[in-house]
Amino acid sequence: MIGRAVFVSLAAILLAGTHDPEIRYFASVRNVEISVPNRQNYLVIDNEVWGHARADLADIRLYDRATQVPYLLQEQKPRTTTVEQRATILNMGTVGDHTEFDLDVAGIPRYDRVRFEIDAKDFVATALLFGRDSLDQKSRTQLGPSTLYDFSREKLGSNFVAQFPASSFRYLHVQFTPGLRPEQIKGVAVFNLQEKHANWTKAGACRLPEQQAKDTIVSCSLTAGVPLERIQFEASSNQANFRRDVSVTAGKLQVANGEISRVRLNRGGTQIASEEMFVDVPRATERRDFNVIITNGDDPPLKIAAIEPLALERRVYFDPSGRTALKLYYGDPQLELPAYDYAKFFQEDSAATQAQLGPSLHNAEYTSRPDERPWSERHKVVLWAAMLLAIAVLAVLALRGLVTKPLS
Repeated sequence: MIGRAVFVSLAAILLAGTHDPEIRYFASVRNVEISVPNRQNYLVIDNEVWGHARADLADIRLYDRATQVPYLLQEQKPRTTTVEQRATILNMGTVGDHTEFDLDVAGIPRYDRVRFEIDAKDFVATALLFGRDSLDQKSRTQLGPSTLYDFSREKLGSNFVAQFPASSFRYLHVQFTPGLRPEQIKGVAVFNLQEKHANWTKAGACRLPEQQAKDTIVSCSLTAGVPLERIQFEASSNQANFRRDVSVTAGKLQVANGEISRVRLNRGGTQIASEEMFVDVPRATERRDFNVIITNGDDPPLKIAAIEPLALERRVYFDPSGRTALKLYYGDPQLELPAYDYAKFFQEDSAATQAQLGPSLHNAEYTSRPDERPWSERHKVVLWAAMLLAIAVLAVLALRGLVTKPLS
């Protein structure tokens, strides 16, 4: 009986139901002003919402008076759509001192990039590309030169992709400047890349850099509630040709690592320029303070102009259906993410309009939720005392049974 009672108590705890939203249980409310009521709208989650809502934003709700308005919460991540196909190489050979060949790109109606598979190190080459609709067509359209390079020796990276305006020619003619031989071209792929860049919001602030031995260390703090998802670096514009390892630590925990780099080189009259000055943070941390460590090795420290902690922008998309005002409620930690049909069939409108949030207000109807936990959850001390007492009684009974057992 005792064991059964224990299982019943545990089951009650595990099966405790989820909570339904009620306006009186939200601590905060804000007016939503809608200027274009007949079009898809969105709200941008700001620091005030981050600071008072659940960390996963599961408790935000839109209301038209007492009726919920369905919405979709979306991170503004970078998005790419790629259709890639290997191209057929034709007429590969050498003309004078350089490599030339044709590409048959049938099957892709629109493309804007060519990726070359090149078996070579430490080189700089210019790729000239020309489009035409047939191999015997005399006239052709130049799609612009692209610089390909590999800086393995300097550890400054590589680029084997040629970019040009979106095109639809059936054939491409490729000319490389001297330096790359036909046998070093192992394959070619043509693709169309449609990009939507991420939107970021400020997540905190950083102090001035400090030098410790061969490292540059920057102490930073996050705004309350806002997650850390990227660190953006700004180095003095007169510094170039560097690649530095970066780590991000929160206490003793490393939450991110990566590298920042800037390349500006002139090789044989060809100007090379590339830059990557951010480190993404894939691991969440609950600490509000963290350090950014730049490893300089034996090089002089970088002149860091600014370091900025960032979070992906979150948007709440919704359909106003002609309404010009709604209310946004949040601050009920007992809620789970809602499940709306609107989110299941959502299609983003490129002309969606941003609605404006009014100042944060305390919900005048607010009252804390009653403690709806099972009796066993609210009185754990009593439950454990009863369990220990039961175990002690069973132990005494077992020992008494052994002592009084008759001899055979």
